[in-house]
Amino acid sequence: MLRIALCDDEEKHLEKMNALLESYLQSRPHLNGQVELFSSGHALLTHREKQGGFDLYILDILMPSASGIDIARRLRALGDGGEIIYLTHSNDFASDSYDVRAFFYLLKPVTERKFFQVLDEAVEKSSKRKNQAVMVHTTEGTQRILLDRIRYVERVGRCMRYYCTDGIIDSQTIRVSFREMVAPLLADRRFCLCGASFALNFQYVIGVNGQTALLNNGQTVTLPRAAASEFKKAWGNYWLEEGTVW
Repeated sequence: MLRIALCDDEEKHLEKMNALLESYLQSRPHLNGQVELFSSGHALLTHREKQGGFDLYILDILMPSASGIDIARRLRALGDGGEIIYLTHSNDFASDSYDVRAFFYLLKPVTERKFFQVLDEAVEKSSKRKNQAVMVHTTEGTQRILLDRIRYVERVGRCMRYYCTDGIIDSQTIRVSFREMVAPLLADRRFCLCGASFALNFQYVIGVNGQTALLNNGQTVTLPRAAASEFKKAWGNYWLEEGTVW
């Protein structure tokens, strides 16, 4: 199922864009899409924190209380990797959208053709990200773990420990190096090797202070002294470069 959040404080714009989204989903039934409407950023964030996130966020920028940029910053701080599409009458916030890895920035009024094109591209990217996974051999059998679920991986004794958003998974005894075992993760630019025994997912890192990486769930990971500086640089580059195709 494709879950889409549409947020705009002006009712007429909310209704118009919802009609376009419904038309889009009707023309692509294989997506099994569902749209939820929000008239404020507060309502959207409350829903996100209590019931989980969306695959796509379509946000107005100029809204009272919390702007579309403010909403996106909070989503990213929560570790939300959903694609963000901005709708606005002004291009004054284009540079700010880079900071939150917006997928696209559309000026109102939006044509159906352009909107559908952007949605197709965003859906394709979201689908690829959501479906990437690694196969892990555990004592209970082989498990397929989505990369999107993995906050970080650590070598513990002679096994790989996967710290996921929904629990911890330990591999069977490994017989090769940690670097070799973690290679499938490192092939994805979300992950970074930190020393000899850690690999972190950038999308869950919300800050780096010295040798400490702060994760969005409140956990901290101590980085090797020699790796801390390069990790912070790579983490910053990830946030600058990820997303934004317009």
